Amino acid sequence: MNRGTARARKPAAERRRQIIGVTTRLIAERGFWGLSMQDVADECGLTVPGLLHHVGSKDGLLLAVLDHRDAADADALVTELGLVAGLGPGAALRPDAGLGFGAGLGPGAGLGSGAALRPDAEPGAGAEPGAGAEPGAGALPAGVDLRRLCAALVRRNAGQPEIVRLFAVLEAESLAPGHPAHSYFAARQEHTLAVFTALAAGVSDRPGSLARQVMALMDGLQIQWLRDPGGTDLVTEWEIVAATLFG
Repeated sequence: MNRGTARARKPAAERRRQIIGVTTRLIAERGFWGLSMQDVADECGLTVPGLLHHVGSKDGLLLAVLDHRDAADADALVTELGLVAGLGPGAALRPDAGLGFGAGLGPGAGLGSGAALRPDAEPGAGAEPGAGAEPGAGALPAGVDLRRLCAALVRRNAGQPEIVRLFAVLEAESLAPGHPAHSYFAARQEHTLAVFTALAAGVSDRPGSLARQVMALMDGLQIQWLRDPGGTDLVTEWEIVAATLFG
């Protein structure tokens, strides 16, 4: 957009959705360090000061994207699993996977995607990603076992490759301690491992080991799928893995 052109005003909620959508795509393409606030502002028809009015800072923008994906994926998984509203935050399901897994619990080691399990407490706006998150598993909803949860996460992630890619890129970048999402992804991994371990206790005498294997395999399959989406059927490949893991 020409910067001299009058900029259309949007309701705050609509503008925020637009900003998050544009930022999600740009981070998936370039990573956080390659993200330019000017590019986000230009695509949204804003000035950089106008963009900062909505998100506070570049770190705040990243946090807004992660929180939005967590909430969206949590809602989708509750529906997918046939759960009822009223789950406490410690039991809420989130993306990742990514890579939370792998991209999810997401995109999610790291879940790389938008489909991961939410930490017990979400950081408030302006806080460092992951700050204040409790990694405990919380009260797990009845009727959810590890195999069923993983299948739901994989189906969710298979339908949102851009989100899985977003979490995969951020998961790798955030290994550096100075990355603004370093604490977020560390808390995400710890929480997901706790939840998976609790669920694995019913099917393995070494639940922690099984939980780590599940996370690693989900992340690995999702990376292969992102590199070769035409040659990799994520859902089918996971079903084959699950048959081996769970019998």
